[in-house]
Amino acid sequence: MMKDLDGETRLSALAELWLQHAMSISTAVPNSRIVSTSAWIETARHAYAYLFFTRRSPGERAFEERQTQVRDWYNYAVQKTVTQLFGLQHQALRAHAGEAEATLRLGDWALRVDLNARLPNDATTPRELLPANALAFQGLRGIYRRDGLGAELVAVTDAEPRSLDESGESSAGNGRPRVFPAWSEMPTPNVTAVLRFDALTVDELLASHELIVGVYDPLVQDYLQLHGQRVPLAGNFTAGYGLWLARSGFNQQSLRGLFGRERGIDQPHLYLMQPFDPRRRIIVMVHGLASSPEAWVNVANELLADEELRCEFQVWEIYYPTNMPVPASHAAIRQVLAAALHHFDPDEETLASHGLVLIGHSMGGLLARLMVSTADQQLWKWAASDARIDLDRLGSIRSQLDPLLRFQPFSGVERVVFIATPHRGTAVAGQGLGRWVAGLIRLPLTLLSTLGDAFPARADTAATAQATILKNIPNSIDQLDENDPFVKATSELPISDQVSYHSIIAGRQANGPLAESDDGLVPYRSAHLDGAKSEKNHRVRTQRAGRPPHPSSKSGESCARIFPSIG
Repeated sequence: MMKDLDGETRLSALAELWLQHAMSISTAVPNSRIVSTSAWIETARHAYAYLFFTRRSPGERAFEERQTQVRDWYNYAVQKTVTQLFGLQHQALRAHAGEAEATLRLGDWALRVDLNARLPNDATTPRELLPANALAFQGLRGIYRRDGLGAELVAVTDAEPRSLDESGESSAGNGRPRVFPAWSEMPTPNVTAVLRFDALTVDELLASHELIVGVYDPLVQDYLQLHGQRVPLAGNFTAGYGLWLARSGFNQQSLRGLFGRERGIDQPHLYLMQPFDPRRRIIVMVHGLASSPEAWVNVANELLADEELRCEFQVWEIYYPTNMPVPASHAAIRQVLAAALHHFDPDEETLASHGLVLIGHSMGGLLARLMVSTADQQLWKWAASDARIDLDRLGSIRSQLDPLLRFQPFSGVERVVFIATPHRGTAVAGQGLGRWVAGLIRLPLTLLSTLGDAFPARADTAATAQATILKNIPNSIDQLDENDPFVKATSELPISDQVSYHSIIAGRQANGPLAESDDGLVPYRSAHLDGAKSEKNHRVRTQRAGRPPHPSSKSGESCARIFPSIG
């Protein structure tokens, strides 16, 4: 009876029968993983034959449910084949590490691995290979993906981040002193796997025992050319990002760092959300006080969801200790960002080095503003007038402070988006709860090597001297106080006329004068900047009984919605 069926019906039926057989094989049977994997390959092979070796092309069946069903069987069979093959052949894959192509044996099958995706931080093989559809996340508003051919996977690597040595140069296990992690690529990239069969006829395909396992980066590749057809490549743009954040421990680490506890962050780190792409411009995100890259979870996810932005931009996220004095954090972030750009594009010839976009939230906005401002003598005058600082004690270390207090706009930045940024400080930082929290913040002893001599100790012993000096050094909350001399000085620094800047400002009252509004922490008068190319005011509206919350109350939505329209 099977011979009486037309080619399409017969091949789709065979694909379904192999699918049922593969699913029914018990893993308790000896060697069942090899038998099971072979059955999944047969499922993929017959689905592949239906898709590419029947009378009609995939485009001619575009609106038929049967084709969608067979494609889904193929994708699932590829997922099962590749993940089981990874478990069976992990050691063999490691033996072929670094090779663009590797040939493996599985029963009667010869499988050639064709790696078209670069793993992060120069890793050669993943530690884990996880199906994207098996991962679920809390806190993400959406899972963004592209329909098409292939299994959507997450490759988890053990790659070691690059570091800077004492000279500020890149080092990675070369024996030089490791001072602090400088930058690394997100260690959980999304990849898409496809099983390809080199054959000219359906009979040749069904008789062959050779196949190609193609692995692709869905951020780089949208389509495949298969047997004369241009086929959309499936892709997941959320799973790897969500898994990275879920396993990061950023939330606890950032709080430990803020209060000077062990295993907290004490130096900035730059994370690239994908391997560096010289053809894409860079969006650099800088989080706020007591925060981490987790703050950008939905903003970054939705940027990657937008096809136009995904094709034009790559996202970098700065992670830094938020207890440090603002000028110290600013200088360190500059150093890390400059070192990463120099490493990837030393001659500044690629598109990525030009047209950078900075997005800063809260204190991160203050740091972003310093990145595009000019300071000549203004901050030295602040230091000279601040009663907490004794410039006469500096002596030979004056040159160490100069990069903190004198700088030019960071090269290559074209746009800045300020979100709830207290350019002129906030009263909350100088009152009640703000002062109590500021009193709990502990600065690292390493700060003494740079700033210690400028702050008098007035103590009898070395131990108490260190504690007194650190107590006298203004921390991040001190410098967010609207009455702090530093924030007053920085609010007057000129922003580069080569940079366009945009403000997103929240308000907790729907009514009343805009100039007198605030979001509970940052008043409008502090967040507003004259000369901004655009300003998005986000004021909460009073909700009536029975009505759902207004969309504008969703955290981060304003940034995700306004950013695509920024010119």
